[in-house]
Amino acid sequence: MSISQEKIGISNIEIDVVRKNIKNMHLAVYPPTGRVRLSAPQKTDYEVLRLFTISKLGWVKKHIKNFNEQPRETKRDYISGESHYIQGKRALLNLIIEQNGKNRVEFDGVKQVNFYVKTNTTHEQKAKLMKEWYRNELKKQIPSLIEKWEKIIGVKPSSWGVKQMTTKWGSCNVEAKRIWLNLELAKKPTICLEYIIVHELVHLLERNHNDKFVSHMNTFMPKWRLYRDELNSLPVAHNDWGY
Repeated sequence: MSISQEKIGISNIEIDVVRKNIKNMHLAVYPPTGRVRLSAPQKTDYEVLRLFTISKLGWVKKHIKNFNEQPRETKRDYISGESHYIQGKRALLNLIIEQNGKNRVEFDGVKQVNFYVKTNTTHEQKAKLMKEWYRNELKKQIPSLIEKWEKIIGVKPSSWGVKQMTTKWGSCNVEAKRIWLNLELAKKPTICLEYIIVHELVHLLERNHNDKFVSHMNTFMPKWRLYRDELNSLPVAHNDWGY
């Protein structure tokens, strides 16, 4: 697929324009910072791009404002009494210093995260330990949800993975049928993770965010807008990563 990129500025808003082999234009505003992206057919005239964006300017500004006002997690220091979120629930970290043994994280399933580390463990090592624990916890949730929804939607991804993403909650490579999910979803309510999985699976039926895509979402998950809004209202990570 031939793709070209450029930038345009309208009303003090910088917009990433991506030209590719599609039929219709699509405008999106991405968390956490309100980055604006316009996908358009390759030969679309600049004035058409500009007028289309202007017609959506109120909608764009509303979403940018919402993202800018979205709560941010405070910087994590990995000390006792600090709050961490697991599947949408708040848990308190209990730092336990050990002389021997392997650094590890254990969750009591209710409201306490036990963080076992050696005396000389650095902040960066603690952060990496927590991130890998989140990754493992998220990977435990995903298989049953994909299995559930691939039967309902009638599609099957070739593979899926988890990674720290910078602009999206998830992505789908339609050609390879590969789905990626944002590591940050480990902190969010399960229904929000489920919504993103459904969203990405529906892309295997329809590549673009057009009326057909919305129709599929309405059919398979009628309350998807509610789950999307819940996800986008929750605190995002201290280090802006980023639907």
